[in-house]
Amino acid sequence: MNLRSAAHFLGRLVLLVAAAELVPMACSAFYQEWLAVRAFLVSALIAALVGVVLMRFGRQRGEAYRREGILVVAGGWILASILGAIPYILTGALLNPMDALFESASGFTTTGASVMTVIEVHGRGILFWRSFSQWLGGMGIVVLFVALLPELGPGARFLYKLEVPGPSAEALQPRIRDTALVLWKIYLALTALETLFLMLAGLDLYDALTHTFSTLSTGGFSPRNASVAAFGSPVVEIIIIVFMFLAGANFSLYFRVWQLKGWNLLRDTEFRLYTSIFAGATAFVTWNLLRSDTYEHVGRAILDSLFQVISILTTTGFATADFDAWPAFSRMLLIALFFVGGCAGSTAGSMKVMRMVIGLKSALREVRLIFSPNSVLRIFVSGNRVPDSVVRSVAGFFILYLSTWALGALFLSLGGPDIITAATASAATIGNIGPGLGAVGPTQNFAFFGAADKALMVLLMWLGRLEIYAMAALFLRSYWKP
Repeated sequence: MNLRSAAHFLGRLVLLVAAAELVPMACSAFYQEWLAVRAFLVSALIAALVGVVLMRFGRQRGEAYRREGILVVAGGWILASILGAIPYILTGALLNPMDALFESASGFTTTGASVMTVIEVHGRGILFWRSFSQWLGGMGIVVLFVALLPELGPGARFLYKLEVPGPSAEALQPRIRDTALVLWKIYLALTALETLFLMLAGLDLYDALTHTFSTLSTGGFSPRNASVAAFGSPVVEIIIIVFMFLAGANFSLYFRVWQLKGWNLLRDTEFRLYTSIFAGATAFVTWNLLRSDTYEHVGRAILDSLFQVISILTTTGFATADFDAWPAFSRMLLIALFFVGGCAGSTAGSMKVMRMVIGLKSALREVRLIFSPNSVLRIFVSGNRVPDSVVRSVAGFFILYLSTWALGALFLSLGGPDIITAATASAATIGNIGPGLGAVGPTQNFAFFGAADKALMVLLMWLGRLEIYAMAALFLRSYWKP
């Protein structure tokens, strides 16, 4: 492994994080929060210093191949989380370093789990940073890095494959740098659109931006204690529902629609299943809420069902209702959605609909091979053959993901929480979802966990955001062998 090459690229990535911290500094200056201005300036200088040191160590540059790529991607997310925690400490928002790391990692990984007990008492600058860090993490700081750095060479393709969620990363342009630029342009366009719509619905620029950042990144942080429910506006909720749905779909589909006139989104198998899961789960939850007399008004039941289902399905984590108080059937259905997630190539977390499609087709193939063992059966999705290497990767991912979730729940239960709290806290962090049930429900937070439990959940967040393989590779002895 060329550690000096990896260090050089990591240093440049850290410089990008340092530059990003100047944005909330400007927000703090606008609202005359001078303590926060100094905190963000110091944080940016510390990050810049770390970046320069890494670049000096790695001054003998080379290409970023597989081993270096894994280290750059995993190290980038870890360093971003650590350096992003500094503003929380310097502003006094979170004085405990582990709490600050938890909040920062939750932001960059778009998890949305929080240890802040009362949110609105903090300054606007630090709350802007919470949402902005999610926006950076949504499309991926490494994808932005690839888009801005033309000299990555052949390593860019591998970095892109590691960063973009899903069983395989689709290249939209011959050059990976151009693909990364296309994805960020789509992301920026959707950001501008949602911000505009939210402002037209009555939100000021600050609320519109922070909630747009958290919506399109499927992160879920809100500068309001009551989250989206604080606005009491069905129009705002509907706008956020629409953009959560869009953020949970594969961004490459939007490029195809733009480039190929007449191309229909519903031709895509994954998008059809994603839409069907959303519609079906919403219908069942609404039926259950009305049948159990949880809601008196049909309209409110439908709207809350739509919002909570798409929020959990896309792993956003916003809430307009305390779904932990809903009937058992609705809660169990939402728990099932914890393990689905959005589409591959979206900003959503969890296991992804595409893996569900491939896994189901693979299982059905094995059933057919029982009575027809000599058949040669291929798996196709949307008319395209799925390579056997991808099928094996999906099977391995399921095993690793579910095993990691179960072990996480087991270790969290040692601290004393009930089984529902431990199981959903583990699922919510590895799936980058945010709220769970029980003591980590939508009206609660993660502050009561001990330092060791928070450290474990930070690790789960990183594993979930990097879809396990890249992060798990760092724990293999063979990875570090020359």
